[in-house]
Amino acid sequence: MRFLDILERTLKQDRRFVGEDGRILKAKVYDACMGMDELLLELLMSNENLKSHFFADVNGTLVFDKMKFAWVLESREFLPDSYTMFKNKIGLADEKGNLISQRGDVTLVWPYKDCVLEGGQTKEDQKRDEIFYNETLAPDEVSRLLYPKVFTNAKRYSKDGVEETTEIEDTDNLIIKGNNLLALASLVRRYEGKIKCIYIDPPYNPTSPANTFAYNNAFNRSSWLVFMKTRLEMAKRLLHKDGVLIVTIDKNEQPRLHILIEEIFPDSNVDCITIVHNPRGTIGTNFSYTHEYAIFVTPKGKKTIGNRKLKPEEIDWSPLRNWGGESLRTDAKNCFYPIIVEGDEIVGFGDVCPDDYHPQQTVKRGNQYYVYPIDSKGVERKWRYARQTVESIWDILRVKEIKGGFDIEIGKDYGTYKTVWMDPKYDASVNGTQLLKSILPDTEFTYPKSLYNVIDCIAAVVGGDKEALVLDFFAGSGTTGHAVMEINKDGGHRRFILVEQMDYIETDTLPRNVAVMKSIAPTSSIVYCELMEQNEAIASALQEADTSEAVQAILSRATDDGLFIPSVLPEELRSHMDAFAELPLEQQKRLVMELLNKNKLYVNLCDVDDEELAVSEADKAFTRSFYRMDERSTM
Repeated sequence: MRFLDILERTLKQDRRFVGEDGRILKAKVYDACMGMDELLLELLMSNENLKSHFFADVNGTLVFDKMKFAWVLESREFLPDSYTMFKNKIGLADEKGNLISQRGDVTLVWPYKDCVLEGGQTKEDQKRDEIFYNETLAPDEVSRLLYPKVFTNAKRYSKDGVEETTEIEDTDNLIIKGNNLLALASLVRRYEGKIKCIYIDPPYNPTSPANTFAYNNAFNRSSWLVFMKTRLEMAKRLLHKDGVLIVTIDKNEQPRLHILIEEIFPDSNVDCITIVHNPRGTIGTNFSYTHEYAIFVTPKGKKTIGNRKLKPEEIDWSPLRNWGGESLRTDAKNCFYPIIVEGDEIVGFGDVCPDDYHPQQTVKRGNQYYVYPIDSKGVERKWRYARQTVESIWDILRVKEIKGGFDIEIGKDYGTYKTVWMDPKYDASVNGTQLLKSILPDTEFTYPKSLYNVIDCIAAVVGGDKEALVLDFFAGSGTTGHAVMEINKDGGHRRFILVEQMDYIETDTLPRNVAVMKSIAPTSSIVYCELMEQNEAIASALQEADTSEAVQAILSRATDDGLFIPSVLPEELRSHMDAFAELPLEQQKRLVMELLNKNKLYVNLCDVDDEELAVSEADKAFTRSFYRMDERSTM
């Protein structure tokens, strides 16, 4: 029996390595090999032929040669198929036949490793296979991938309409269309350390089709965590030293996301808030789920979350007049003065009384009443606030009618945020779906966030900072921008930056925020722009392709334009087009996607003057403005 046949038969003894079609799952075996899986080693040692081939005797100890095993596993001869064989023919293997993905200078795609997931998204009903989210890049490729990009199609929206623009001002709100990881890398150039609040609502990675978000949620757990890791690391660079990150999530990934965030932000507090957003509940096997989570990442040791506004029934009223020890008038003379009442409201405060003045508790003067801190037994006490500071708490005082006059009570209408938020306004159906449809009747979003959910999350961070900058790089329907403009009703000038890759940015995200701006923030402006596409346009066309002929046309175009990774030789590729045509459609699409040069998804800033890319002068001017580049500077 051939050696490779023995290996295949032996591996099939472990059900973990066998697919539903009875074929060996090479990826599973490779993972076990790299992890020095005990069961795999025992299996290999159980066969003398395999034992002698993959194990060396070192002073009486068997040492497993995992690199030799991996080479055999990935060789062309072991379980070849048309797809693997075709890949090897066109440059994905080196001159010795070793797959490039196994070379030391390539980073493997696993959680917590240095890798990048492109994570493209366009339509929910055309989800990509997972291979599209697991592109493996070498470290030098990653560096180029994250170069600042060129912007195009810039427009400024205001109450007066829309116009093309070649510059962006610090007063503008910003909406960017493009891959959010690459957009973040570009934003760092202008906004590093300047974002006060980052609020994101990423794909929830559900385990059932019940999720109705318009994102592509086809991530498995490991790839989803990598997808989040690279973006959170980039977001960390954008945060102000007192900035706060807020990530909403549901039960599917909350525990693992929480741990991931703690690892990325070791010097921060990480608190998980429960928000009841669906009071009717989503039926599960044993429980009806009514809530989701908001993870707040705050600087350790700093008070960066403001106070929440209490409802009237939550306010605990107590006398403004002191009682108990050190509460007498003589204990603080500047705390004995009249509070002036007219009708049932406080209208002013009198001066501190002379020592020899001893009034009654309530003294009427015309239509006004002067109320002093004297208790029911006639003992002169003091107010809890001195005359010079009492006006600062005017808004939390109230008048209480008592026998023979009035008394003054204090009730703080603010308090510390609790870890469970329950309020009808957080209902995503009423204040998410229905509210959005009232603005955009034709919207395709079926379950956007409640506006007030987002308002309260962001206001907890920027309520006291009227110039704050807020970022959302999973913009969706644009609720974050809407929320910021609502918060600005307090006279603030807070600005937002939204990033969204999917095409509905043009039909939902942007139109929603323009409509809201014209309605409640007419002095504001919004600049819309796009990352200039290069290979991304090919990737989008590939997703839409539904015939082999369409894919082959895309392949030919990409070959002619030199859009593939450097190891692929166009002449070799053209010579194997017949073999390519025999592959199943999904394998054709998968292969072309793998071959695309990921460093050319969008146009890099350093290539802005490349004549072949034909970047317009208007796009160059806007790009220079965005990166604050002088006309004479070198790009």
